[in-house]
This record gives sequence, C-alpha cells and structure tokens, in this order.
Amino acid sequence: MKVYVHLADGFEEIEALTVVDVLRRAEIDVQTVSVTGNKEVTGSHQIKVIADSLFEETDYSKADMIVLPGGMPGTLNLEKHEGLREKILEFQRAGKWLAAICAAPSVLGKLELLKGKTATCYPGFEKHLVGAEVCEDRVVVSGNVITSRGPGTAIYFALEIVRIIKGQETANKLKKGMIVA
Repeated sequence: MKVYVHLADGFEEIEALTVVDVLRRAEIDVQTVSVTGNKEVTGSHQIKVIADSLFEETDYSKADMIVLPGGMPGTLNLEKHEGLREKILEFQRAGKWLAAICAAPSVLGKLELLKGKTATCYPGFEKHLVGAEVCEDRVVVSGNVITSRGPGTAIYFALEIVRIIKGQETANKLKKGMIVA
C-alpha cells in the first residue's frame, strides 16, 4: 500500500512526521506531498520540512490512503487546495482510505464525507464534522475513514494506520519496540 501525507504551511509537525516515521518503521511506502507549490513547507512551530513531492507531480493512481495532519493554519490551507479536495472526493468514491487528525477531520466533514460515520477531532472542531457521530476516542476507524484527536494521539493514529495496512502483529511489534503504553 502507498500512503500520501499532505503538507501545507502551518501543518502540525508531530502529527505529520509521527505518521511518516512510524509507517517507515513498518516498511510501508509513505510519501510526503506538498500542496504549497514548493517542496519546503513550514510547520505551525516554524520547523521547515522538505516534502518528497509536489502535489502537481504526484501520481494518485498508485495511492491507497490520503493522510491529512492538522495544525493551524495548515488545516485551512489543506482545505482550500482545490486539487486536494478533488482527490479526497475521488478516494471516497473509490472506497480508498482517508485519514485525518486534530483539526483536519473538519476538511472531511465540510466535504460531507463523515455522514453516518463516527469521528473524532481536536476539541472545538466538532461542529465541522457534518453528519458524524462525534466522540472523544483517541482514534476512530469508521468505514474507510480514520480520525484522531491531536498531537498527543499521533502515535496511536499512526499505529492504527499500520494495523490497517500490515496487521495487528506488526502494529504490536512497533508499539512494544517504541515503548508505547
């Protein structure tokens, strides 16, 4: 499986880079994709990251999952990227995986992709999860959508992605090796 983690200026570094790190430990093909038109993307805490590719150069036909990290204004920057919104809708229509953490589940909610699903998000963004049954679980899998609450749940979010792609045994080995309680 191939996973694309999307980066926009103002992304939450912990949420994006934890996913990339944990998935690479699990030997999952993960790539960071900049939606800024520039490979250098600045996180919400002014950490600069070099993305693997630009959105415009990325072949989505080979991808199985889109991941949206939260952060501000990163979430808003992801949301206003028309091409990314189209890819998210394509993935939904194809039944491919969509994963979002922190404020980013609001992107899916505003696209009305959470109707009839259970979802979680950063406190204060619940009203944007249009049609979802909102809960406060660390990580929620509902249909083809994975959501999580924020920076403190990023490792659990990443491990859930590993579990879905590589199975419980691989996720458990990583959890043990990284000393995740």
